[in-house]
Amino acid sequence: MSRAFRMVGISFVFALRAFSFSEEDRPTLKLENDQAEVVVDLGGGSISEYRLKANSLNPLQWDSWSFNPRANEEPPMDPRSMGHFLCLDRWGSASEAEKARGFTNHGEATQVWWKALPDSGTGDGKSIARMRAELPMAGINVERRAFMESGSPVVVVKEIVTNNNPFGRIYNMVQHPTIGPPFLDGYTIVDSNGTRGFMQERAMPNPEETESRWPRAFQMDGTEVDLRFLEDDPSPNVVSFIIEEEIGWVTATSPENGLLLGYIWKTEDYPWLNIWRHVKDGKPFARGLEFGTSGLHRPGYDLVAKGRIFERPLYRYIDADEKQSFTYAMFLAEIPGDFTGVASVAYTDSEILIVEDGDRARQVSVETFDMFSDN
Repeated sequence: MSRAFRMVGISFVFALRAFSFSEEDRPTLKLENDQAEVVVDLGGGSISEYRLKANSLNPLQWDSWSFNPRANEEPPMDPRSMGHFLCLDRWGSASEAEKARGFTNHGEATQVWWKALPDSGTGDGKSIARMRAELPMAGINVERRAFMESGSPVVVVKEIVTNNNPFGRIYNMVQHPTIGPPFLDGYTIVDSNGTRGFMQERAMPNPEETESRWPRAFQMDGTEVDLRFLEDDPSPNVVSFIIEEEIGWVTATSPENGLLLGYIWKTEDYPWLNIWRHVKDGKPFARGLEFGTSGLHRPGYDLVAKGRIFERPLYRYIDADEKQSFTYAMFLAEIPGDFTGVASVAYTDSEILIVEDGDRARQVSVETFDMFSDN
């Protein structure tokens, strides 16, 4: 079925389809206005598409099915991760005992069907979409509220995690935006205000002893790597950084396609940025711009034993019946073909201001709204 709500020039569209249809007709929820549109795949809750009305390219063109040994076959209708997906209740691997009980990497959020909630539509000048997922093994649920305003391509996402267990527990929540070709190529530039970092491939218990500084990282033989670019060598595969400002940001710039994708968040919600890189057939295939509550890609016992890295926590604690909320904003902007990356991102209640890296320091402005109020 399809339902549309219209108000003062804003359109909000649900696209909900029967589960028995083909792969192209997976159940989705679509949110759009006059500037941009975003599509959420309800089979796992991934933001699978995000594009400007003026530029049809989807930077989040990535699907975990491409890693399956049967990737040349038609994908099943089962829930799976795509584009920007949510890692909850963990980031990284489960313990061997947890695996024996059915837990897998990154938690259950992408393995369950999400439910679109009925109290969505328009009001107060916003287009709003709400959805919810139950994670039965973890004993938690997550409710997501995404909204846009007319005249702005910005999408603000607020997620509330509830612990349904009769006991408190540790957990992690990491946003996993993943860019892929054709937006991603050897000329795509990733920038951030991350600072101190370490390579996940370094040995426990102190992987941070070999410290890097954004955007630099080191391969195991000591070779220095510029993480702004990815060509034919993905090593080091995952590098994690802290954000030392109150607001964190990460951008991916494709000069070839004249498009920039960006994210902004409060570091009290998400103190870590994790950069994942993957190459296929000698070409860039995926880059994860993963911001979240943890920077250690390990099972829970290692998180508890380690506690903190660079004075930043590696997990959250949530009490019985407690709710915890997290907010981020995502944006798109058209850029000139000779744009050289991003030096800084700042925002007000009406504008996101992107300053180009390098001597020219050109500015790109994105119309926005009060993104981090209690909406």
